[in-house]
Amino acid sequence: MTQKIAILGGGWYGCHIASSLMALGFSVRLFEQNNRLLAEASGNNQFRLHLGFHYPRHAGTRIQSRDGFSRFIERYSELSRPVEQNIYAVPKHTSLVDFDTYKLIMTATGIPYHTIDSCSIRLANIDGLMRVDERVILIDKARHYFSTHLRQILSLEVRIDDISQDRKGVFVNGERFDYMVDATWGHFSESKIDRFFEPTLLLYFEAEPGLPALTFVDGPLYSIYPTEERTIYTLSSVPHTPLGHFKTSEEARRVRDSVDSSLVEAKLKAMVEQALENVPDFRDKFRFLGPQIAIKTKPVGNNDDRSCSVERQGRVFTVMSGKIDTIFFATERILSMIESDKDDILQDVPSSLLDTIRFKVDQLGMKVNQLGMDV
Repeated sequence: MTQKIAILGGGWYGCHIASSLMALGFSVRLFEQNNRLLAEASGNNQFRLHLGFHYPRHAGTRIQSRDGFSRFIERYSELSRPVEQNIYAVPKHTSLVDFDTYKLIMTATGIPYHTIDSCSIRLANIDGLMRVDERVILIDKARHYFSTHLRQILSLEVRIDDISQDRKGVFVNGERFDYMVDATWGHFSESKIDRFFEPTLLLYFEAEPGLPALTFVDGPLYSIYPTEERTIYTLSSVPHTPLGHFKTSEEARRVRDSVDSSLVEAKLKAMVEQALENVPDFRDKFRFLGPQIAIKTKPVGNNDDRSCSVERQGRVFTVMSGKIDTIFFATERILSMIESDKDDILQDVPSSLLDTIRFKVDQLGMKVNQLGMDV
């Protein structure tokens, strides 16, 4: 009998899990509250396909990103593209680690990089540079792909008002499913991970195509990264992009929806001044276009953990998503847990070994007593 699975959330995780389970023969329904896929944090970010360089303080995140990167390119080869100059820079005075330590961490993780002396844009106060092979996610292309591929199982603009479960199934808005996957960072299920909701404000800039992607690590720093539009870049800052940390998504939404021009102008001033510390020609190279406003969900803690985990309560799976390239880890964990349910069928199966031995002995005409063989 085909198992029926409800997936809540049409971000990268929900779409990939739905696609994978559908390919394996499950009956899947994907619910998304917005009128299109990738409408929340999955479609409002820095468009980076991570290899792990962003996370020198958390080995688990580096390893998941490293392992998922090649799998993402293999599975979704047309949904990202390379960046010609993808640079990670360690500033002399503001980084939490020096360049040699940073290189040692990445070397130990097994992530390939090339140490370089300079790039095509003038930099200042830099301890060291490396060129890496991270890529740009093509969000509009991904949205079109999943909207087409999943159209038969997709339910857009659906509000989830009621979820309950018993021993044999889960009920979503009254409809019965064998399992439910919450791919919304726990908006519809409980989690053991203490988390907070963070409204964010990134800035879009226009510049000539081919400028390098610049990521300044590690600590309260910033990055300038290209988007799917080759002349548009994002500027994100660890101290200036967040608009606060909140216990509930409702509080975060209120802050997100209250952003006005004065706040954007204040953030623009602070973030540009930060960029000028290491990119002296920033004002000459980049022209401000507008803000990107979103909400992220993150675990509480100072260890920079952005790894993915999957929890289970009865027939409900809660996916605490990490970076985009860890979608494969989430899917495999869910499949493993579903497969483990089949073990219940096998608990009371007795061993037939002794009967098999006796049959063979009788077939051969041998006489065997309780202690051994008569000869």
